[in-house]
Amino acid sequence: MAISQVVISDEHKLTVQELVAVARGGAKVTITDGVANNIKRSRAWVDSLDHDQRTVYGVNTGIGELCKTRISPEEAATLSRNIVMSHACGVGEPLAHDQVRSILFSAIANFCQGRSGVRLETVNVLLDLLNKQVVPWVPSQGSVGYLTHMAHIALVTIGLGKAYYEGQLLSGREAMNRAGIPLLALQAKEGLSLVNGTVCMTGISALAVYDAMQLAKWADIAGAMSFEALKGTRHAFDPRVQRARPFKGQSKVAANLLRLVEGSEVAEKYKDYRVQDALSIRSMPQIHGACRDKIEHALETVTIELNAATDNPLIFADEEGGEAISACNAHGEPIALTMDMLAIAVSELANVSERRLDRLVNPHLSELPAFLVAKSGVNSGFMIPQYVAASLVAENKVLAHPISVDSIPTSAFQEDHVSMGTPAAIKAARVVSNSQKIIAVELLAATQAVEFHKPLRLGQGTGAMAEWIRSHIPAWLEDRVFYPDLHEIIAMVERADLVERLEEQIGQL
Repeated sequence: MAISQVVISDEHKLTVQELVAVARGGAKVTITDGVANNIKRSRAWVDSLDHDQRTVYGVNTGIGELCKTRISPEEAATLSRNIVMSHACGVGEPLAHDQVRSILFSAIANFCQGRSGVRLETVNVLLDLLNKQVVPWVPSQGSVGYLTHMAHIALVTIGLGKAYYEGQLLSGREAMNRAGIPLLALQAKEGLSLVNGTVCMTGISALAVYDAMQLAKWADIAGAMSFEALKGTRHAFDPRVQRARPFKGQSKVAANLLRLVEGSEVAEKYKDYRVQDALSIRSMPQIHGACRDKIEHALETVTIELNAATDNPLIFADEEGGEAISACNAHGEPIALTMDMLAIAVSELANVSERRLDRLVNPHLSELPAFLVAKSGVNSGFMIPQYVAASLVAENKVLAHPISVDSIPTSAFQEDHVSMGTPAAIKAARVVSNSQKIIAVELLAATQAVEFHKPLRLGQGTGAMAEWIRSHIPAWLEDRVFYPDLHEIIAMVERADLVERLEEQIGQL
């Protein structure tokens, strides 16, 4: 059931699925009175601060190495505005709209913890950006883990920068004006809070994790179809084998594969055709399963971060007298390490997919017509799509190199270890996108390959998927322009609806 509204409350833990519904599905976001009161209590403590008695980072001091410089109460609002302007120095191509909206949602969730000291008015403006579909223009590069992306979003709230509204890229002031959203006059600490925390990496990571979860299901579907096309033996998927090495993901994948090919006349005919299959076929439970376990860990990490307070300093106004504690929940190490791991895991799903693809098109291995076309020679068939997959696999191998271990000191050594969590998240998202394309190529090739086993019936899951694909993409009888077919199958893999339709028939994958 589609999520049309997300309510942020003290009692409810936000989910990645809700974030996706907001970022991509346009679900409306509201906050409860209890959350609003938490925000106001935190802000009241900031407003009551005696600047002569307490030193609070970012409220009456500069930031970074400038934390030793005192700021007068009269300068606090100027400091907030200056922080936003000076930190908005991103470069490169802009983030996708869903990534920006995901960051916005993560920022709102962070402020709703009531530990940041921003005004309720500020949170309401961010809610308006989401609910009225104003999407700030945010360059993708230049963050070591925080600051830059949110600064470009915050620019729009004060009438600067650029934003998309109703299909047009406008000045921030014009976009806000057309959408009927009031501009903010930032107060003490708000500039720092708006650029701080792990919300940028969390938002981007959440989308990457969600897509990786869907891709793991597609990998099982494509692998099961390749298994049938290559006359695989299903003994390797026996539950007894999985119980002997009880990893959760391994058992899940083996069960998925057996359900996908259940009732297959092809699998039944060739179940004893070989003593054992090549590793790309035989070890799908082990490879896909290990990747699923890492994706599951990534989901757990991102969910924790989505429901965390990651500002600095944190305001504890609910304690007697209140207190601001400078620490570093804003350090993105948990996300950075996890996104590097996610990139590796998803790369492996793609690596083994490309190996199965090669076996499908290779007449020396497949026992099928060369490059999956009956009249090869005059027709090249699926020869070059394997090149495409190989190219993307090579790119993934470079992107799988961890960035979290490559800290570079910043702010005159005040920030002498940074997480690189945001570039890690962007890198992981790119790996997921590449891998969607690779597994889509395998899926299309496997759909072509099983044509040569007709009239034998495919499995309940593989047969249904092959039929749905064929309703959009005809069989390859002779060469034609290939890219429309590739783009069509990639679009299918990028969506979740076909997998959901299949799960309605055979159970959750």
